[in-house]
Amino acid sequence: MSSFDDLFRQEKEAPAPRNDRPFDKETWKQQKQEQREMVYSLIDDTAEAVARESSKFQSYLDVQSRFDRYSVSNALLILAQKPNATRIADFDTWKEQGIYIRKKESGFYILEPGEEYQRDDGTSGISYNPKKMFDISQTGKALKHETSAYPDDRTRIKALMDHAPVPIRISDTLPEGTNALYQPDTREIQIRRGMDAENIFRALSQELAHAEMDKSDGDYSRSENGFHAYCASYMLCKQYGGDTSGYRFDHAPEMLESMNPQEIRAELSTIRETAGEISGRMNRMLAQQRQEKRPERER
Repeated sequence: MSSFDDLFRQEKEAPAPRNDRPFDKETWKQQKQEQREMVYSLIDDTAEAVARESSKFQSYLDVQSRFDRYSVSNALLILAQKPNATRIADFDTWKEQGIYIRKKESGFYILEPGEEYQRDDGTSGISYNPKKMFDISQTGKALKHETSAYPDDRTRIKALMDHAPVPIRISDTLPEGTNALYQPDTREIQIRRGMDAENIFRALSQELAHAEMDKSDGDYSRSENGFHAYCASYMLCKQYGGDTSGYRFDHAPEMLESMNPQEIRAELSTIRETAGEISGRMNRMLAQQRQEKRPERER
């Protein structure tokens, strides 16, 4: 049998492009260092912007409340690069979940812990390296309009009170205009009788923040920590569906604008850690409650 294969043009397969250039470790290290310097500069610039503008400060609190487990530095980086992010992961993590990044989408950087190193004074430190992330809005996954998953009012208030660091007592004698009050000398919180759920959550979360920051050394100042408590209360309201319409941050620049970036981050860290202690207790109680409500066959 004759062959007619010769009638058809044979396309030669193009060889795969080769990269004969050897890996240059020094160049790679230089690129990483430049990238690291860029990220740290962005953190400082964003911290200063947060300190100058009340709207920017509130936007930072919004980001930190959504990413409450992320450091202040990473919340600042998200604010600077992807302020509306809601759920982030790196390329490989999205891929493992069967979710792919859309073409032409640009990632943004956060910092992740690297190797441990020894400082000149003999103490140990951890290096942090930039890591490229993508928000779920940059993927092919359809964004669903999620219905509220917030707990009901009674459950939310019970969670706020769970394992509180000080006793909480109902009061009929609070001054006019004061809905709740933490008293450092007696180490207790008094709360006005007869308030609605929104006012209870807002007032109580702010006073619990005061109680959280009081180290019981007899030197606590409400006036010096009032701004931190106010901001922590706002973050808790954002996290658990409370009304935030009455919060104002016009005085934030007065508190922060004279500080350098490191000092600003320290103030933001106090707010984050205070809110985080309270939300951590709340989340543990809410998780236990959900577990108890699950059908036996699902446990």
